[in-house]
Amino acid sequence: MLQVKEIDVYYGAIHALKKLSLEVEQGKIVTLIGANGAGKTTTLKTISGLLRPASGTITYKGVDLTRVPPEKIVGMGISQVPEGRRVFAPMTVQENLEMGAYLRKDKKEVQRDMELVFERFPRLKERRKQLAGTLSGGEQQMLAIGRALMARPELMLMDEPSMGLAPLLVREIFEIIKDINSRGTTILLVEQNAHMALSIAHKAYVVETGSIVLEGTPEQLMNSEEVKKAYLGG
Repeated sequence: MLQVKEIDVYYGAIHALKKLSLEVEQGKIVTLIGANGAGKTTTLKTISGLLRPASGTITYKGVDLTRVPPEKIVGMGISQVPEGRRVFAPMTVQENLEMGAYLRKDKKEVQRDMELVFERFPRLKERRKQLAGTLSGGEQQMLAIGRALMARPELMLMDEPSMGLAPLLVREIFEIIKDINSRGTTILLVEQNAHMALSIAHKAYVVETGSIVLEGTPEQLMNSEEVKKAYLGG
């Protein structure tokens, strides 16, 4: 579904991604694990068109995305749940969800999808008229996921969905990710919590200083001494 091939990305003089390649198969959960600053978020931003690669290609369902603007990429079926949630704080929960469907013209279906989001996240339904900035961290994460779902993505890019959440909530968010995937959405997940990420993924990549250094099934990576030492606490 998605093929990232040997992309180089720079922030000014800083070489952030170096010949990075990865593939995401339709219907799967693929995870990128790695330390802070390894290039995981940069990879997602480049796929969603917020950054441009200096070289290399990004292909989605056979179409070259390398020069496509971000809003067109959303229209093609790729949504991102950004790091730090990035909800629109002065807007209500409902308005945030409506923003997720900004490019859609099918008003009745948008309404139906909003009801589905409220079914999946009852807490958001209770707070639909509340300002997003007043929600707890966990509720904001649910809202960020719900907002991305409103675009009806075929591929969802998720950046650190467990960041700053209590352990119980982390488990809940990962159950939600599994459920979204089981209903047909492909997921590329960036996650600091390597244990949790590997527990739900079908395939995993390890990113270090802008390059992929290991790839394989979650089982293979969990059994790798390097991964155990660096990311799994022993």
